[in-house]
Amino acid sequence: MNPTRRSTLERLALLGLGATAWPSQSSAQSWPVRPVRLVVPFPAGSGTDVAARVVGQHLSTTLGQSFVVDNKLGAGGSIGAMEVVRAAPDGYTLFFGSSSSLAANVALLKSMPYDPAKDLAPIAGVADSVTALIVRANHPHQTLASFVAHVKQNPGKLNASYGSSSTQMALAMLLKVADLNVVGVPYKGTPLAVQDLLAGNVDFTFADLGTVLGHIKAGTLKGLAITTPKRSPMVDWPPIAETWPAYEDITGWIALAGPAGLPRDIAEKLSAAVQQALQTQEVRTRLASFGLSSMPMSPDQLKAFIPAEVTKWTRLARLANIQPE
Repeated sequence: MNPTRRSTLERLALLGLGATAWPSQSSAQSWPVRPVRLVVPFPAGSGTDVAARVVGQHLSTTLGQSFVVDNKLGAGGSIGAMEVVRAAPDGYTLFFGSSSSLAANVALLKSMPYDPAKDLAPIAGVADSVTALIVRANHPHQTLASFVAHVKQNPGKLNASYGSSSTQMALAMLLKVADLNVVGVPYKGTPLAVQDLLAGNVDFTFADLGTVLGHIKAGTLKGLAITTPKRSPMVDWPPIAETWPAYEDITGWIALAGPAGLPRDIAEKLSAAVQQALQTQEVRTRLASFGLSSMPMSPDQLKAFIPAEVTKWTRLARLANIQPE
C-alpha cells in the first residue's frame, strides 16, 4: 500500500473515525447460495476490471460460488454505482469501484446521483494504481521536459484523452503547474482513451498502468512520467513532481462495496476473503503485472477512508481549476 495512504488510515483510526453502524441481521452463514455479480463501472481491460477479475476468481474458489464481472460504463462510474445503489442489500450485487466513482466524482459532477459515503456499504480495500503520462512509442520526445516544451510551443493545438475522474484530474494538474494549453477529450473509460491514442486521434493521455503495460511491452506506447510523488518500482519513469513540486499526488485506488444496508456479517465475510486473496503470492503477482499493488482495508477502515478521499479530491479539483460538469 502507498505509505501516505497507510499513514492516513492510521490517523483516522487514532481519531476514532472507523466506527460504523451496520444492520444486525445474521446472513453470512448461508451466503452465498447463488452467483454474485461484481459491477465494474469501466471497460474490460481497465485496472478496475482487471482487479475485479483477479480477486473475483479467488473469491469464487474461496466462497464456492461464481463471482461474475458485469461492466456498466458511463458518467465517470456513476451508472455502474447506481446499479448497486438500487440493488437489494443481500450480497449478490457488489460494486468494484475506484477513486473516481467512490470519491473524485463528488468534486467533478454537478449532479451526483448517489453519496458514496451513505448509499454504499464499504467492504474492502483492494489495490493502489499508478497513473502515468503516456504517448505513442514513435513520439519524438523522450523526456517529460522536452515533451512539455513541445506542448508550450503549440498552445491549443494538442489534445489529450482521459477516461476517468482520476485521469482527468491528473491532466488538469499538469496543465496548471506547467502552464499548458491543451484540449482535453473525455472517454467512457481509460481503455477507450488509450485506443484513440494508439489510433493517432489524440496526442497523449493519462492512464493507469494496468491499462497500458501491455502496450508498453509491445512497443506501441511509452511512458514519460507518473503522477505519484515518489518513484514506483514498477516503472522507471520519473514523478511529475520531481520537475514541478507543486504537482499533487494523484494516486488511484480500487475498493469493493455493496448497497447500503448490506448485513455486517456478509461484509466481514467478504472482506476476510478479499484480505486472504491479497495475501497470496499468485494474486499479488497478477495484480503487479497490471501495475497494481495491494491495498488491504477492513470495512471500518474503508468507511473512514472514503470521506477523507472525497475531501482530498475536492481540494485537488479546486487547485486544478476544474469546474464540475
